[in-house]
Amino acid sequence: MKKFIILGAAVATFAMSSCKKESTGSVAAPESFNAVSTKAADYVESALPRKTLSGNISTNISLVNDTVYVLNGIVAVDNATITIEAGTVIIGQVDGGGKPGTLVVARHGQINAQGTESQPIIFTSFNLLDGNSFTTAAPGDFGGVILLGQAPVNVANKTIEGLDAIEPFDNRYGGNVPTHSSGTFSFVRIEFGGYLLAAGNEINGLTCGGVGSGTVLNHIEVAYGKDDSFEFFGGTVNASYLVSLAPDDDHFDFDNGYNGTINYAIAFNDIYATHSASGANSDSNGIEADNNAPAEDGTFALTPKTHPIINNMTIIGAPVNNRWAAPGYLYAVRIRRGAEIEINKSIFMGYLQAANFDATTSGFYPATTKLKSNIFQGITAAVSGVTLVGADANQTNVFAGTATTTTNFFPKITQPFLNNTKANVNPIPVSTSPATAGGWGAFNNTSRPLWKNASWVKYYF
Repeated sequence: MKKFIILGAAVATFAMSSCKKESTGSVAAPESFNAVSTKAADYVESALPRKTLSGNISTNISLVNDTVYVLNGIVAVDNATITIEAGTVIIGQVDGGGKPGTLVVARHGQINAQGTESQPIIFTSFNLLDGNSFTTAAPGDFGGVILLGQAPVNVANKTIEGLDAIEPFDNRYGGNVPTHSSGTFSFVRIEFGGYLLAAGNEINGLTCGGVGSGTVLNHIEVAYGKDDSFEFFGGTVNASYLVSLAPDDDHFDFDNGYNGTINYAIAFNDIYATHSASGANSDSNGIEADNNAPAEDGTFALTPKTHPIINNMTIIGAPVNNRWAAPGYLYAVRIRRGAEIEINKSIFMGYLQAANFDATTSGFYPATTKLKSNIFQGITAAVSGVTLVGADANQTNVFAGTATTTTNFFPKITQPFLNNTKANVNPIPVSTSPATAGGWGAFNNTSRPLWKNASWVKYYF
């Protein structure tokens, strides 16, 4: 069973309140670090009446915040709109076929989920609303949220991963409408999600398949998921203000021709995660990108090419970079199977290697793959698998050496590490940080006002 951590007594600048737990004593940890089990206090909505949703929804439906909604297995919205009021809590229930509560918005459906900073919409574990403060939430308690759309992908008529090939609703994604809208998904938390249908075929925290640029995605947290936090299969949707907390695999995964921009995202690793969802050869990364699967095209030349643009992202690994042995964390950035990427003004800390490009990716600068003005700190190796080309090959990237347990490094983030019990997470750079003046990362002076107090985020469980 995965072990989780909870930090010290003080509440961090951006944390909501939570409940301290006893140490399990079952995981060896170095001095100043401690592994404890997750047992967050029940949400106050436990006392609200409940309504169960199941099967396919084909007429417009509204969920309101004076009721807790229980998704019984896979609930799909098709040819209809689901509206979710700010402050609504939704939990999952395993159906008779063993499928966890999961919300799917099919490519002919829409979602209108607009939480607020003080009243986020929460998808979470049933154990946090059972009226028993001693029950423990775990990855997989809630299936996840899947949004499907009609924007271009590079494999036609593909069904979304994590679901059966044949479902009683249209589970295909993609089309020819780059500006298609699947609706609005804003100020939302997805907690303890994930489902393993088969090896390499999982429901993630938030899965987007062929979602178009008319869709609004912002202020979304995925915490303690059983697979990836965010995965984008094709599509053109843009997203901003994303938080990924302690997934069992990658923080951000891009596939099948995704072409969109991610602005202001932050991710934290938990060094006690099991990485079980990917099997015995886990390769959990900060960012992972593939153009397509080998079975779809062994040359990885399908178009449109996977090409995310990342601006102002911060990904925090472990406080020391020798924390992992396979299976475990690998790269801050892994680009393979013909994918392309552009990463700008971002911070990556505490990984074995900063960036790894496989043999299908040629040299970059000024080609289509670019790392421009980023900080890579606390790493063993810098960039591998490519040749830097062009007059300005380094593009002002900073590779600032190996990690230690006693410093917040060159970026000078106040307290970046989830597993440091001496201080709660605080992602704001100190005043002397180069990020403060240079605009690096998710919480520099430029981006901080837009995050406001981030009271919708929960870092401690």
